Amino acid sequence: MSKIGIFFGTDTGSTRLVAKKIFGFLGEELADKPKNINRVTADELLSYDALILGTPSYGIGDLPGLAAGCQERSWQEFVPQLKGADLSGKRIALFGLGHQERYASRFASSLIQLYRIFYGYGADIVGRWSTEGYTFEHSDSVIDNQFVGLVLDQRGQPHLTDERINAWLAQITPQLLPVLAEAA
Repeated sequence: MSKIGIFFGTDTGSTRLVAKKIFGFLGEELADKPKNINRVTADELLSYDALILGTPSYGIGDLPGLAAGCQERSWQEFVPQLKGADLSGKRIALFGLGHQERYASRFASSLIQLYRIFYGYGADIVGRWSTEGYTFEHSDSVIDNQFVGLVLDQRGQPHLTDERINAWLAQITPQLLPVLAEAA
């Protein structure tokens, strides 16, 4: 049986820490160690049939990367490598970080960029997350009153992170495992 691939973009390290938590909860039997998107190739990411992808929020819904003010390359620089890729048959769950008080008018809006990119290449996106328990004015990452993936506020609600990750993993793991079984 194949494993779940966990990839993340980060600048300050918060998304990396969340990716490590997700890996810790899943365990090495289900997932491979998380990898920073600036250290992998498209072929490496595409070798997985089940993926968990994470991003922090930058600017007004920008993908993180050098043009968005990050110190290192990130999703902005990685995405062009996917040009022409066919992700049909791949199942992807997304998570994003944001600060709901400081950026209430654009809370976690970078997550929608990953959603649009991977959905546009044919991936099956799973793991929508309720907006309940958050206080914000607007997020581009909300479709039909749900976030397109797990959203965490490591600054305003760090005490809820583990609980939210566990609940989300309970939701998405049964959706990711059948894809792994089919790939084996």
